[in-house]
Amino acid sequence: MSIYYRIDAISMKVKVTVVIPNWNGADYISRCIDSLLAQTTKHKIILVDNGSVDNSIEIIKNQYSEVKLIKLEKNHGFAGGVNEGIKYSIKNTYDYVALFNNDAIADKHWLEKLIQAADKHQEAGIITGKFMKIDKQHLDSTGDFYSTVGMPFPRGRNQIDKGQYDKPENVFSATGGASLYRISMIKEIGKFDEKFFAYFEDVDISFRAQLAGWKVWYEPNAIAYHHVGATSSKLGNFTRYHSIKNFYFLYIKNMPLRLMLKYSPRFIFQALKMFISSLVKGAGLVYIKAFGRVILEIPTILKERRLIQKYKKVSSDYIDNFLYKGKPPKIPL
Repeated sequence: MSIYYRIDAISMKVKVTVVIPNWNGADYISRCIDSLLAQTTKHKIILVDNGSVDNSIEIIKNQYSEVKLIKLEKNHGFAGGVNEGIKYSIKNTYDYVALFNNDAIADKHWLEKLIQAADKHQEAGIITGKFMKIDKQHLDSTGDFYSTVGMPFPRGRNQIDKGQYDKPENVFSATGGASLYRISMIKEIGKFDEKFFAYFEDVDISFRAQLAGWKVWYEPNAIAYHHVGATSSKLGNFTRYHSIKNFYFLYIKNMPLRLMLKYSPRFIFQALKMFISSLVKGAGLVYIKAFGRVILEIPTILKERRLIQKYKKVSSDYIDNFLYKGKPPKIPL
């Protein structure tokens, strides 16, 4: 009785949505939603369809009437898709919005553990958990690092889970694939940046949260499993283009000036490495196209940067202490 009372108390205490961005995810979506319907705490599932051309929408309409379906006419990317779910959550006065990949499966206590951690750590605007690969042995992400070269990467990716990340703690960034966001924080710092479209947009919002004085908390008992690359593997140079573009967006928007000056040689060296790698792999035009987009967006990025840095509540040293100082793992760009 006490267990059920505790879960009911959590459900009555907060209002939470789980937003699933979907693009042609028919092969995975049923298992994803079934795992969310099995959660031990009450929530509203919102599926935002990014103009799918498979039978994703038919599956939702025919099998999951309890799911709120938001249909977009074209693909607005991860950032644009989840923002539609976030807008719904704000309009309907929810306390939290959780984001969940359409190719992931949640442990039945996943959401409950995230909410418990958020309730305990009021200073945290974002709660992330242990995101494992679908084999339930290897890690996908236990939060993200941001390196001094300007490249983010998942903490623990591809490692066998031996309990090395079982300590609850503050991390720099949360994965957008399976994390909880406090609505009051989003109202303060803004939603996901739709210029990113896909990749690093979760690090961007975490960076903005950190600068505004919010924490990002890692809760290892909130577990989910991920078919890594199930969507991006279909897209060719899509990943390269957006990763290169967003590498610049992320750094220019958010890095405090003192740290930008301090680490600029490393950032420039990383940019050159990415350019050379693109040339070697026959994707030089992809890099040039991505860099050209950055140049076009510079006025907008600098305007956003001025606001972000103006309302910064933490010191540059605080951010510096979070930055990964070693050599980041090899990134295939």
